[in-house]
Amino acid sequence: MSQKETKGFTLIELLVVLAIIAILVAVIFVALDPAARFAQARDAVRQNDVGEILSAVKLYQVDNGGDHLASIAALTAGSVFMAVNGATMTAGCDDNNAACDTDITTDTSCVNIAGLVTEGYLASMPVSPAGDVTWDDGNASGEEGSGYTISIDANGIVTVRACESEFTGNPEIEIAR
Repeated sequence: MSQKETKGFTLIELLVVLAIIAILVAVIFVALDPAARFAQARDAVRQNDVGEILSAVKLYQVDNGGDHLASIAALTAGSVFMAVNGATMTAGCDDNNAACDTDITTDTSCVNIAGLVTEGYLASMPVSPAGDVTWDDGNASGEEGSGYTISIDANGIVTVRACESEFTGNPEIEIAR
């Protein structure tokens, strides 16, 4: 009796090859650009923080008969101020990010929103995740720039911005109400 020889692949051989191809494709997708994934994650944190700050500002306003926090009410309409958690800043409030449209040029351009934290509207002062600029002022006092700016227009509309978006192609993440 002779056995007929057949040429081809067995089912197991085909399944092994398909499994290897699937593993390679998965590895390639993960390895494409993890840095971009981290940049997207930091931008998502910034987007969330901007919304959180603006919600705290608006909740304060609602709870106080339409009045803003005193430090926000005192802002010059049309000017942009760095949101900080502390009464004074001696260094670190300047925004040195050249890609940002809302340059903060002096340490006097800060607005203290610590009242939102102490009164429970914010759990803590959000700080933009490390990207282009380090926001710590280097002082042991705990005061630091947040990486978020606040402005108010002549109509009382408050705008909160994250001034170092990394991935969206837009240098700012902004919400106004």
